[in-house]
Amino acid sequence: MLVKSVIKDIQSLALKKYRDQTGHYLAEGPKLVAELLQFHRDFIVSLYALPEWIDAHQKSLEGITVVGIDEKELARISQLQTPHQVVAVLRQPQQMVPTALGQFTIACCGLQDPGNLGTIIRTADWFGVRQLVCSPETVDCFNPKVVQASMGSVFRVKVYYTALEQWIDQSGSVPVLAATMQGTDVRSMPPLSAAVLLIGNESTGIPSSLLQRATHVVSIPGKGSVESLNAAVATGIILSYLR
Repeated sequence: MLVKSVIKDIQSLALKKYRDQTGHYLAEGPKLVAELLQFHRDFIVSLYALPEWIDAHQKSLEGITVVGIDEKELARISQLQTPHQVVAVLRQPQQMVPTALGQFTIACCGLQDPGNLGTIIRTADWFGVRQLVCSPETVDCFNPKVVQASMGSVFRVKVYYTALEQWIDQSGSVPVLAATMQGTDVRSMPPLSAAVLLIGNESTGIPSSLLQRATHVVSIPGKGSVESLNAAVATGIILSYLR
């Protein structure tokens, strides 16, 4: 049985304040935890799981702290509407100063929707983009909804938070592409092995301070009457041409 203090500590990881204080975050469900056990065991602080899940995974749990819980306790510590058997408390990776040289980077400018950021991380993983650089206003990549939407890609794609203007100014001659509604047709752009792709806030777009630093402004031509594309969808379409 979990004591109240442990339940409270796990629940608190839903909030960025406590994730920052502890350096921990949550991942849930058999699929994500299976990937952690196979490829990222060093991230795992502890697992909280139903007895049947523990019994089915005994061989892979050696050296891992595992606490058996019941359905009621799982519901209390889970951030999901429908809890899935196991909750992992994980260590956040150390932040390192990212470089734009020699690689493709997605730069997220104030994205607020956790689902969008998680999907962008997953899309980046699909297209072989190994890092995101985010403005401080962008939603935390360790938000439980971001982790869930990334479907495990947050374990593989590095995500950094820094002032984008300063970071771009220090990035040398790497092309900087701004995704907007009015720009060069992205289909006319050649594939790029090294570049920075700016993706703006869902409602306000890319700040002028960053647009001024773009070497190319690109857009996705449309034939319908909608005003804009979802940020994550737009990122996927652009990467399909640039990568």
